[in-house]
Amino acid sequence: MTSHFMAFGATMSTLLIVYTVGALLRQWRQRRGLSQLDLAIAADVSARHVSLVETGKSTPSADMILRLAEQLHVPLRDRNRLLLAAGFAPRYAERPLDDTALSAALDSVRRVLQAHEPYPALVFDRRWNIVLTNRAVDPFLAQVAPELLRPPVNLVRLGLDPRGFAPLVVNLADVRAVFRSRISRQLAAAPDAELTALYEELLMPEDPMGQRVDADVVIPMILRIGGRELRLFSTITTFGTPMDITIDEIAIESYYPADPESAAYFTTS
Repeated sequence: MTSHFMAFGATMSTLLIVYTVGALLRQWRQRRGLSQLDLAIAADVSARHVSLVETGKSTPSADMILRLAEQLHVPLRDRNRLLLAAGFAPRYAERPLDDTALSAALDSVRRVLQAHEPYPALVFDRRWNIVLTNRAVDPFLAQVAPELLRPPVNLVRLGLDPRGFAPLVVNLADVRAVFRSRISRQLAAAPDAELTALYEELLMPEDPMGQRVDADVVIPMILRIGGRELRLFSTITTFGTPMDITIDEIAIESYYPADPESAAYFTTS
C-alpha cells in the first residue's frame, strides 16, 4: 500500500482572536439557521442564557461552550477556537496521522483501504489533500504529471487539472459539478480561506454543461483508459465521534465499479 502522501500537519496554526466567544457562537448559530430558542431547546438550556452568552453578559463555562458547540455541529478545530476565545485551553489535540497516539486509528484506516482492493480508495483531509491511498490507485497516478504528485497532492486539482486526470475523464463537467457541490456544502458548514481559494481557482465559474448534483453517488465518473471506458461511483466514510482534530478532518473515499465491464477491468488486470 502506498503511503508517500502522508504529510499531515501537526501544528495548530496561530490564531488571532478578534471575536468574543459569544459573537463566534452567534455566527455558528446563524450559519446553521437556528434561532436562539432552537439552540436552547437542543442544548437543554434557557433561551435567555443563550442570549446572555451571545451578548457577552454571561461568561459560559468550558463545558457549556462545548455543549452548545455540539448542538451546532462545530468542527473540533473550531471548538478549540471557541474555548480560546473564552480564555480556556484547547480541548482537542491535533497530531499527525502517524503519531503513536493515533496508531489504532491509522491501522483501521489502512485496513479499510486494503480491504477495498482491487478497487481504488484514498484518504484526504479537509482541504482535499491526499493522505493515503491503496495500491489500486497507483496505476492511475502513473498517468499524472510529476509536478502534481509533489506533496501536498490535492485530489481536486488532480481530478481537474489537464496534467492530471482531466484528459481521461469523459464526463469532466459532471465530475466538476460533483466537486463543486461537495465543496460548496463543506464551505457552508465550516468556512475555510484555503479551501475557498481552491474552489475559486478550479471550480469557478460554474460550467453550464455539468449536471445539477443533488446526490453525488448518482453520477458516475467515466474514465477512458487504454481504449476502455470505466464507470465508477464513490462513497465517503468518516470517523464517528472523533476526539482528535486530524481524525475529525479526514475522510475515506472508496470507488466502486458501476457496471460488470468496469469491475472486470480491476479483477482481470
